[in-house]
Amino acid sequence: MTKISELLAAGPTYSFEFFPPKTDEAARELEKTVSELQPLSPSFVSVTYGAGGSTRERTRDVVTHIQQDAGITAMAHLTCIAHTREQLVSLLEQYQAAGIENILALAGDPPTDPSIDPGELRYASELIDVIRRVGDFAIGVAAHPELHPRSGGDRNADRDHLAAKLDQADFAITQFFFEADPYLQMIDELTERGCDKPVLPGIMPVTNAGQVKRFAELAGAEFPPSLAARFAEVADDPTAVRALGVAVATDLCGELLEHGVPGLHFYTLNRSTASREIYANLGL
Repeated sequence: MTKISELLAAGPTYSFEFFPPKTDEAARELEKTVSELQPLSPSFVSVTYGAGGSTRERTRDVVTHIQQDAGITAMAHLTCIAHTREQLVSLLEQYQAAGIENILALAGDPPTDPSIDPGELRYASELIDVIRRVGDFAIGVAAHPELHPRSGGDRNADRDHLAAKLDQADFAITQFFFEADPYLQMIDELTERGCDKPVLPGIMPVTNAGQVKRFAELAGAEFPPSLAARFAEVADDPTAVRALGVAVATDLCGELLEHGVPGLHFYTLNRSTASREIYANLGL
């Protein structure tokens, strides 16, 4: 059983996200992280894809290596902006040949360089059509509990779009968030629209408050003032910041599990320690 849709049906799932390393040293660090997480028997892992396909080959190679050599079900992220249909089909056929059955379909960010061709596709829904034509993949999409950054703040339109996208896909994974309420409200709003596809919450353990605040701004996630104040109290002590981050993430995961979420997806930043500590805290 390697399709994430099937794993979710038997759930809950526990999974991790990595990014492709850019240097030999980073590659060794990722190998170490994967080996440290293997004893946790992750349901699957995912590997991100750089803007405009900047990590196309590295993503493909990492995904294939993890699935074939580490024996862990792996999902490849794929963006469609700044790609031709031919490029997308070629990459999907390579994944199919390598036994990769799971794709996270993303639009991607529009290129800021005017010399870069924006490509033929604009939306994840268009990419899903391409994926379905190539093969029998399990397809995930992105969800934003605090609305998509390009939604313009129109909550109804955002949720309508997400529900329609999920109708085409098999599941979703959220951007990270720091309190349970935005996720739970999003699920209620999808349910009101007749959408019951599983939506995995994305968890980002705070190990560096400044770094995560920057990530939150990019992702359109709110870093709650009450949480920021707690981190400010220990800002001069990196060990205390990290311990608080693990404790806060553990509490969030516990609350989400109590509400019956289909699983947990951890953004690891290619490090294993925080995720392993949260696992231990939760008794997983």
